[in-house]
Amino acid sequence: MSPRSPISFASSAAPVFVTGSAGHVGANLVRRLLEDGVRIRVLLRQEDNNEGLDGLEVERAYGDIRDLDATRQAIEGCQGVYHVAAKVSTIDGTGAHRREVYECNVLGTRNVLKAARECDAGRVVVTGSFSAVGHDLDDPSAPSDETMQFYPMERTMPYERSKALVEHECWRAAAAGQDVVVATCCAVVGGADFFPSRLGRTLCDYTDGKLHAFVDGGFEFVAARDIVDGHLLCMRKGRSGEKYIFSSEYKTISDILDLYEDVSGIPRPRRRIPASLMYVFSEAASFYLSRVHPDFPQRFTPGAIRLLKKRRHANLNKAKSELGYRPTSIRDAVQEAYAFHYHQRKAITNPLAKRPRSNGAAQAEHAAPDPRSHLAADGGAS
Repeated sequence: MSPRSPISFASSAAPVFVTGSAGHVGANLVRRLLEDGVRIRVLLRQEDNNEGLDGLEVERAYGDIRDLDATRQAIEGCQGVYHVAAKVSTIDGTGAHRREVYECNVLGTRNVLKAARECDAGRVVVTGSFSAVGHDLDDPSAPSDETMQFYPMERTMPYERSKALVEHECWRAAAAGQDVVVATCCAVVGGADFFPSRLGRTLCDYTDGKLHAFVDGGFEFVAARDIVDGHLLCMRKGRSGEKYIFSSEYKTISDILDLYEDVSGIPRPRRRIPASLMYVFSEAASFYLSRVHPDFPQRFTPGAIRLLKKRRHANLNKAKSELGYRPTSIRDAVQEAYAFHYHQRKAITNPLAKRPRSNGAAQAEHAAPDPRSHLAADGGAS
């Protein structure tokens, strides 16, 4: 097999290697791979919340992607790598926080790529971020595609800058002959959200009556099942040295609240706070919380508000034409997320909230007519 050929998992007993497997994207990816009969080895940190893998038949290796030797030992003997792990943050934070974002995301990616190369582990699919994709400076809401360069001359979050540098590490590796593809991810909505994600936490807070106002704006959202399919398509069909954007739908925050109201039965807040006013408040609040209460979850950070104000849209033509990507709906993803947080995490305690179908039943019903079931038969991660 040439070094640039996609991995055929069906022909190999070697495990597939996954980082970030306990996170939102990673937990959904691992479940899909297991459904497809793929043997998996995951890299975990002992001190992290790894409940997303409880009860799953996966090989566990322990270490940190910032440790090259530990990463190399964990990846030895694997064929095919999904590098999903990242320090996700929308705050500027302290110097220590920014350094952690850089080391986890940039140096961690460098180590995973180097370890995969030295262990001859084959293709590496790296999870990218839509926030690291460029945009039209005169019209930020115009659809962005993979050719648009990240613009570093305006204020951006450390996370955004780190993910742009992650891509740089990927392109350096690809230029040297390594087989690497970037699966660009938007804001993820769906089940198997154990940490939970910021969107999952917001859904729970909303349903329990803790969200009394909102800042409007918009962004690209991707269903968890869609970003997982995107990763599998990148592994199966992607061109090395290329990235592909995966989204399901553009939604405003008001649209998302309408969906929350629909699935939960709890009336949505009607009070809209002007983004310019909220931005000023969030600057002061985020500065204080980052230094005095660094573990306090921040919802509307200055970075998040800047992104929402741009109302960025994604151009999916490349993923659709080259990979056959077919997105589903965010409404279904919100239903799956609600069922997961209600039934499995039991994080929704409002007695007035609707009781959803069980998460498994909802997903099975949705999966039955799924037109993309050709992925397994077509060799995608099976």
